[in-house]
Amino acid sequence: MNDLERIENLIDSRNKILQNIEKKIIGQKDIIDGLLIAIFAGGHVMLTGVPGLAKTLMITTIAKTLDLDFKRIQFTPDLMPSDIIGTEILEQNISTGEKEFRFIKGPIFSNIILADEINRTPPKTQSALLQSMQEKEVSAGNVTYKLDEPFFVMATRNPIEQEGTYPLPEAQLDRFLFNLVIDYPDHISEVNIVKDTTSGVEVDVEKVLSKSDIVEIQDLVKRIPVTDTIVEFAVDIVRRTRPDQENSPKFTKETVSWGAGPRAGQFLVIAAKINAVFNGRKTPEKSDILKVAKPVLRHRIIPNFRAEAEGITPDKIIEEIIRSLN
Repeated sequence: MNDLERIENLIDSRNKILQNIEKKIIGQKDIIDGLLIAIFAGGHVMLTGVPGLAKTLMITTIAKTLDLDFKRIQFTPDLMPSDIIGTEILEQNISTGEKEFRFIKGPIFSNIILADEINRTPPKTQSALLQSMQEKEVSAGNVTYKLDEPFFVMATRNPIEQEGTYPLPEAQLDRFLFNLVIDYPDHISEVNIVKDTTSGVEVDVEKVLSKSDIVEIQDLVKRIPVTDTIVEFAVDIVRRTRPDQENSPKFTKETVSWGAGPRAGQFLVIAAKINAVFNGRKTPEKSDILKVAKPVLRHRIIPNFRAEAEGITPDKIIEEIIRSLN
């Protein structure tokens, strides 16, 4: 099977996955597409939204549809790094009678990790995820353990409650491919949600892809061609988020304290590749870059004091940067 045939299969699989997930999740197609783009790109996702918008249900449903092992970690102020990674225990070897350490794996050893309310735990514990998110491995004592492929962290964050929360380190935020903002459903979707969830009818989802299928798709995405023009367009957008760059728009210089790094350009291109395939194109266009610009950049732009005082959000800054390209 050549790559063109594999791309056709990917489009078909994506449509089947959407149909499957829609059995349990009503609406939120853009969010589901964003999650699928991140999975096929091998990236991690931050889900930002108020409670009750089915963030957890969405992720568990995707895990079942893709036949992936799933673990949920509730982040709390007393959560320790060992609660995530695992811990060594001292036990006696039955055959030799000698005492030895044995590593008990933590919930991080799974395919999809739901880090629920990740900003409720101190930075020390949040940083326990850094190595796993970047290197797909964890260290305990003097031993490094490889995590199973595919591996994704999908973290949720409540934007309303700030009491008892901790800011996420910038280095950790930069590891997330997307920051997807979930809004309230529209009127019709909300009516259907209430009907379906109060009917007592249980709906099961089918398995569409396997773990090996996802790893193959991730390799396929790397081979999708991208023109130099599109790469330069993505890099230009990223550089315009930095207030110290010569070609940065005046709006950036006035509102941004710190802009996005080079990883943002990498993520813009790889996410645009998958968005193009989802829309029937074999290579990304500028419209694909613009489609994924906000979820890739919004958590990488730090507004300055003036912007915060005037209520200027990262999304507004991104919109102005895109407008400056014309």
